[in-house]
Amino acid sequence: MPHADGDDLLLRVGLSGGIGSGKSTVSETLARLGAVVIDADGLAREVVEPGTPGLAAVAERFGDDILTPEGTLDRPALGRLVFGDPRARRDLEGITHPLIAERTRELIAAAPPHSIVVHDVPLLVEVGYAPRYHLVVIVGASRATRLERLVTHRGMDRAEAEQRIDAQATDAQRRAVADVWLDNEGTIEDLRSATERLYAERLVPFLTHLVQGLGLPTHEVPGPAEMVRLGERLDHVLGEDLDGALELDPGTDSLLVPLAPGVRAEAVRERLARAGFPCVGAGRHASADPGRPVVLTLREHSVGAHG
Repeated sequence: MPHADGDDLLLRVGLSGGIGSGKSTVSETLARLGAVVIDADGLAREVVEPGTPGLAAVAERFGDDILTPEGTLDRPALGRLVFGDPRARRDLEGITHPLIAERTRELIAAAPPHSIVVHDVPLLVEVGYAPRYHLVVIVGASRATRLERLVTHRGMDRAEAEQRIDAQATDAQRRAVADVWLDNEGTIEDLRSATERLYAERLVPFLTHLVQGLGLPTHEVPGPAEMVRLGERLDHVLGEDLDGALELDPGTDSLLVPLAPGVRAEAVRERLARAGFPCVGAGRHASADPGRPVVLTLREHSVGAHG
């Protein structure tokens, strides 16, 4: 049945990929299909535009030399100051990150009800944001392919391109958080087609199930990597109300979710439903994601239990 408080439900998708992977093509395709795309890089530029408090704060910290004669931010000059200086980089992030977060919240609040909201975050893996989303999509291409694209299509110096690639997360780190891996070793048309299939066959049904409060039955058990991602996601959703790691419920196809002492299943029901795991019975929840169904059984501490 539809969620009682479901008018503001959104399907939040994290999108990332290394430089030269083709992430912008996926982002543009999803926007064309109807998703609300929030571009973290775009917001990072927006919050330091001329006349903004952000630019004033950056100039106060780093000096007027980081401004052009026209009063805009001289990004190369700022880059030279913060590159290789962790303290300077932390100071810059301390100014811009809260402003970006505030602007992101405003855009999310302005999204139409029941939207697919795609957060395009280049450093999603590096900053540990993956557990925040219903689904994480990574656009992947080999290092050699990305290097060739940066040199050929962007005119980047090869040494600079290698440095940019090596400063980001590895493919192994990206695969560890990816619910969906969009391979981009082929043509732009191939990538657009794969994105369109993802939107139609997974994102739209996922949103529909989320709004309907529909958890999907399954007899499958997640693999080890999926268990890790699921555990991190539930840890983000439940916080201190979660008491330990997920376990396979013996003799069943569901996973045990241990709740902290004193926490009742009913108390976390709404949070789990909004996170993509609607209630399907007393103390039981199931994933609304058609691409990865999983059943969860919440385990409450028995009165008088030890440990």
